[in-house]
Amino acid sequence: MTPWTSDQLTTVEHTSELHIQPRHPDGRLRTPTTIWVVRDGDDLFVRSYNGPDGAWWRTAKAGGSGHIRCGAVERDVTFTPATDPALNDRIDAVYRTKYTAASAYVPAMTADGARATTLKLTPR
Repeated sequence: MTPWTSDQLTTVEHTSELHIQPRHPDGRLRTPTTIWVVRDGDDLFVRSYNGPDGAWWRTAKAGGSGHIRCGAVERDVTFTPATDPALNDRIDAVYRTKYTAASAYVPAMTADGARATTLKLTPR
């Protein structure tokens, strides 16, 4: 695996939306879904607005990998659940700061249901 470059992290950090395509267990990529993405240090994280009921998230959980596109950044990734409460607190704070203009949606993204779907994106 090749880590994220500084330029990739900066691009994603300053872009509000990411297109995610989780891979089905049979290898097919799911249709792209537009979601929010946040950065914590040298890592990128996503959550399902619909919590565990989100279709893209269920596919990501079942397949464990996929493809993302965000501005000029396009990579295959693996999805790793992020369950550490302190990490999720930091991710909540980043969502609140980054998406302050869309504040009507932020409470859902920082609620327990969405927190339970936090995935780390690791480049492949």
